Amino acid sequence: MNPQDVIGLVVAAALLVYLVIALLLAERF
Repeated sequence: MNPQDVIGLVVAAALLVYLVIALLLAERF
């Protein structure tokens, strides 16, 4: 795998986690 691919996967995973947390917080409040 290329370093760029790894960086892309990390960024995508971080965005998914951020969205999930944002949705959970939105449901709580």
